[in-house]
Amino acid sequence: METDRVPIDVGACMSSNISLGAYKKLKKHLGIDTPTETLEETFSLAKVEEEVFVALGTDFRRVNGHALPDAYFPDPNTYIDEWGITSRKPEGGQYFDSVSSPLKDAEIEDLEKYPWPQPEKTEILTGLKDLAKETAGSPFASIGSPFPFSRVFEQAHPLRGFEQFLVDLMINKEFAHALLRKIIDIQKKRWGLFLGETGKYIDVVRLGDDIAMQSGPLMSPDVYREMIKPYHRELFKFIKENTDAKLMYHCCGDVTMLVNDFIEIGVDILNPVQVSAANMDTKILKEKYGGKIVFWGSIDSQYVMPSGTVEEVRNEVRKRIDDLAAGGGFVLSATHNIQSDVPPENVLAMIDEAKKYSGSRAG
Repeated sequence: METDRVPIDVGACMSSNISLGAYKKLKKHLGIDTPTETLEETFSLAKVEEEVFVALGTDFRRVNGHALPDAYFPDPNTYIDEWGITSRKPEGGQYFDSVSSPLKDAEIEDLEKYPWPQPEKTEILTGLKDLAKETAGSPFASIGSPFPFSRVFEQAHPLRGFEQFLVDLMINKEFAHALLRKIIDIQKKRWGLFLGETGKYIDVVRLGDDIAMQSGPLMSPDVYREMIKPYHRELFKFIKENTDAKLMYHCCGDVTMLVNDFIEIGVDILNPVQVSAANMDTKILKEKYGGKIVFWGSIDSQYVMPSGTVEEVRNEVRKRIDDLAAGGGFVLSATHNIQSDVPPENVLAMIDEAKKYSGSRAG
């Protein structure tokens, strides 16, 4: 069913958030002078405050779990996560790049000895139930997930090394399955703990696993279906058994060859609808999959948001609404986190045009 206007998300979903640089400029533009908190350090993401949500007039709020206490910063530019993966931020950079693959030389027997994360630690649950209940009593829909990410393929390849894990998927399948089994069991524990606190109250659960690039999938559909899809199916089924929330799956790039697979294994919402990738034509996507899956995103964050004029932003918004909004099943946001080079005027133009144009269509 089509709503009175298209719902808008800025800052609630982990992949439609705002970088610290853009957020500080936006707050200054809005005349909001409060300390800015960091939500996620390695992606340089801001924790959007309620005052900013209200000023923007968006429709969603965030209910995230907390990071495991095993992750730490030995120095300001080095991060070691709970999986034992080291990332570093280059001089003058904004983001942390993975620089170690602790299982790159591992054999199957080594997996039993590896110090895996322990999601049972109760620190990750502090305050979650109260936050979820409070959000459920508000006029806004809530998006929830364990923090910071809940990945399968994208958790395996930094542990093993990107190229090596792609090789494993083809010729070292026994090891690949053993590694994926370790990962999926941990992710199910994280989700079980998170949903035990929040599952009755949240509206959308979000997880991401980038298996595509701008030109197409990172692996053939057959390899995905044999090696990755069974683990996605298992995790998605587990999540849906523990909440009535709709399941959002985030995957950047050209995923057109896999959308039917996603629908089959329980994906309700596809994010971010990366329109700059090959074949991601929003009109065709709506014609093929409208009524089967919700599209969340679609406002180009590679060119239009950082480099386009205000009018180009407004034109982009109108196009995506024309392509995707009919009959419902569309949430408008940028196709990824709003980066530091995005002017606040473009953020506000995106929101303003979405309200005006979709409201006029519905009226």
